[in-house]
Amino acid sequence: MELKQMAPSIHILWLLSIQFLVLVNGGKIPAIIVFGDSSVDSGNNNYIPTIARSNFQPYGRDFNGGRPTGRFSNGKITTDFISDAFGLKPAIPAYLDPSYSISDFATGVTFASAATGYDNATSNVLSVIPLWKQLEYYKNYQKKLLSYLGDRKANGVISGALYLISVGTNDFLENYYAIPGRSSEYTIEEYENFLVGIAASFTEKLYELGARKISLGGLPPMGCMPLERTGNLMGGSECVDSFNNLAADFNGKLNALVIKQNKKFHGMQMVFSDPYGILMKIIQKPAVYGFEVTAVACCATGMFEMGYACSRRNPFTCSNADKFVFWDSFHPTQKTCSILATYIVQNALAKFLSH
Repeated sequence: MELKQMAPSIHILWLLSIQFLVLVNGGKIPAIIVFGDSSVDSGNNNYIPTIARSNFQPYGRDFNGGRPTGRFSNGKITTDFISDAFGLKPAIPAYLDPSYSISDFATGVTFASAATGYDNATSNVLSVIPLWKQLEYYKNYQKKLLSYLGDRKANGVISGALYLISVGTNDFLENYYAIPGRSSEYTIEEYENFLVGIAASFTEKLYELGARKISLGGLPPMGCMPLERTGNLMGGSECVDSFNNLAADFNGKLNALVIKQNKKFHGMQMVFSDPYGILMKIIQKPAVYGFEVTAVACCATGMFEMGYACSRRNPFTCSNADKFVFWDSFHPTQKTCSILATYIVQNALAKFLSH
């Protein structure tokens, strides 16, 4: 059965069936370790001096206890659902959150930082954590893990863990097309290649540090984000095709990189997790998935602080976020994240359920 034919409740059954497979196979993935941007940040930015935060209402209104955690969503994000599907924790904690310790991080942790990118210049825009710094945090995590579990167990976690990378959108929308600098240094194709080179270097460094099972995430259809549709007045607030075409082109280059890296590094099992197609299906045929609104976000947008975040000063949100594809003008709702996670586990990560 194709995913687009499923009723929304079937996604829950998919996750349950995946969890059953994990139990049958003895839970082969000991931990999920995450790098990236706001799509996978569960609160690291709460603990650094930046305005790129979501630790205020109405964020998190549908999370456990209805509290804002720093996730850019009304509830859980995609990586939380993936962790749950693999029989691990139901939500992945942020590495910089002092309420968690290595005992929590041993089975899952995110080093991600909202508003970051492959390009260091992107992380500088809002003073967030660049990828190289996320890697430094990971090295510190390894030391803590070795101390906590002992060498043998810790090395088993490091080599057996699933590493998820989700980043790149901000490099284009918050850097290249938003501020002077990179666009005068590079053509768009040159900039894409520059970013792919950084992705190659980053995954190679992860490999050298012991990672073997890696998921490299692609870009969503960026032109269909409410942020871009709202600005497309001449186009009748439809999706911006040029941004969608750019995302699809960049994804092709990332997919080629995955193939290249797997051939280059012995024992590397990298996969490409592509959110583009499933998100386009949801946006083009929302009713099939139980959605009603695709063009605008559930929450009122706060233009004062971050153009894509909910407003602190206007806590208005839609009454039922499950009817909306997007929570704010940049990020999907919890329900969209759940569908996306199901698709990614089924299509990109399934091989890791039995390896």
